[in-house]
Amino acid sequence: MTARIQKSVSRFIRDTKGDASLEAIIILPALIVIFAISWLYFDVFRQQAISQKANYTIGDIISRETEIIDDDYIDNARNLLLHLAQAQGDDVDLRISVVQYNKKGNGVSQGNETYDLVWSTARGDWSALTQGDMSNYQSLLPILAVGDQTILVETRDWYQPLVHLANDGFDIKTYSFTRPRFASQVIFEGANDGSGKTWQNNGWGNGDQDAPGGSLCNNNAENADEGSADANCAATTSEPTNGKGKKKQNT
Repeated sequence: MTARIQKSVSRFIRDTKGDASLEAIIILPALIVIFAISWLYFDVFRQQAISQKANYTIGDIISRETEIIDDDYIDNARNLLLHLAQAQGDDVDLRISVVQYNKKGNGVSQGNETYDLVWSTARGDWSALTQGDMSNYQSLLPILAVGDQTILVETRDWYQPLVHLANDGFDIKTYSFTRPRFASQVIFEGANDGSGKTWQNNGWGNGDQDAPGGSLCNNNAENADEGSADANCAATTSEPTNGKGKKKQNT
């Protein structure tokens, strides 16, 4: 009896049938977990790239504006961001700010330059920036020439992974800055549109505003058609200007 038991045990130990199935039972769960983690990391980087490109797009279209932009423009910019970021629902925040680099005083010593907030507006759960926030953004802002402005675009998109591993979701934040392309500054209604006399005209006419120097008659900006139709401009000659932007009339 003992010899028979020993023989059966020895035969069982030497038997290799079923090894593949046993190894699959052990290895398959580990492979599934590794695949899920790899796919999750890939999808996070994919969504990060999509959100960053959407951020660049918003910054680019604003940098090309020469008309006054308003709240409706910002609302539509957020709608565009929702589409570009492929977001589900209203879980996307947008903040747009314009910052100007200024030098205090008349000296030429280094260290007295400041980043001044021209205007800021936000959509979603974010609030607009204030001048007090500029100290936190100084390390993120580019070096500018004195008087230059840059457009800051910040986005935040809630990412909900399909595979729940370490957490239940997180924010994907993006940031970019773009210099105005066709004008020295981007005008926002009620902020730097000239009503407060704090910031200058951007030099492109700004819709119904005259170009700098009152040059309605001889500017080729957006209000050039107004100059063509103005009676005072129609009576001008090609003589040199009188220093006020309009040409001298014949006497």
